Amino acid sequence: MPRLLPNETLRLLVKVSKLYYEDGLNQDEILARLNLSRSKVSRLLHQARQEGIVQISIVSPPRLFANLESRLESRFGLYEALVVESHPGDSQETVSRIIGAAAADYLARALREKMTIGVSWGSTLKNMTEALAPQQLPDVQVVQIIGGLGLPEAEVHATELCRRMARALNCRLTLLPAPGIVASRAACQALLADSYIQRAVEMFSRLDLALVGVGAPTPHSVVLRDSAIINPAELADLLQRGAVGDIALRFFDRQGRPVRGEMDERIIGIRLEQLQRVPRVVGVSGGPEKFAALHGALHGKLINVLITDSLSAQKLLDSDRQEGDPR
Repeated sequence: MPRLLPNETLRLLVKVSKLYYEDGLNQDEILARLNLSRSKVSRLLHQARQEGIVQISIVSPPRLFANLESRLESRFGLYEALVVESHPGDSQETVSRIIGAAAADYLARALREKMTIGVSWGSTLKNMTEALAPQQLPDVQVVQIIGGLGLPEAEVHATELCRRMARALNCRLTLLPAPGIVASRAACQALLADSYIQRAVEMFSRLDLALVGVGAPTPHSVVLRDSAIINPAELADLLQRGAVGDIALRFFDRQGRPVRGEMDERIIGIRLEQLQRVPRVVGVSGGPEKFAALHGALHGKLINVLITDSLSAQKLLDSDRQEGDPR
């Protein structure tokens, strides 16, 4: 049973609450008006909430998805989820563009002095770099965490993305001057012995935050567009061994476990176990083609911040319920 308060106490609680929450007076104005001490005003406002005299509700405006974000954070143990609006029939390109813009907003508020940021590659990250507002952050370091993939002039090329980001932030840049995948393990080992490449690889252990795309091994994926990255036979082998997605060309299965093979030994870039040691790994991905890849990345704890679209977010939560998880 709630305790009964004297009428005079109730009257004062209501008066202070109305002045503060309805009339917009600050605590200094209230103490001057009612001849109370600052500590007394503060205690009364706190007590008014405890007694239920003041009840605060948070109403999420349309097109914001606070409930979805909260459920994703709880279900997958994320530091943060950021969900943007999508609609049935939206193309992968459309969804990538809106997620990229949201990622640019996230990065703008997450940036700190002397932060070291790793960047992978892909279409959604390209959209993020295009949406970045210029800043002056000379002590921030951008690090390329996967070698160049595809044609060097391509806008989604990792080197180009890192250069664009460094220009937008006016910060320092460490490139990984090597192909992302080479013809043989021996060629990979030879390149990793290069001092410039070693310098970039050594930066992987110093990352404060990594921005990564989450790829899907489909025939329409950017990694298969010209067979310069992986070819259809290699894709078939990955699928046979259970691959559902990749981060920086490191493939994983539906539980987020690495799918290793001969190709993995030819990649010059961050490994999944290195990525998992980065304090903040921001997965920037969504759209109709990316569900299985996102699901695997989340289950494997490969990312701990997710920026995605509303349809993908709902599907991730619905899928886990269907698999027997009531949350």
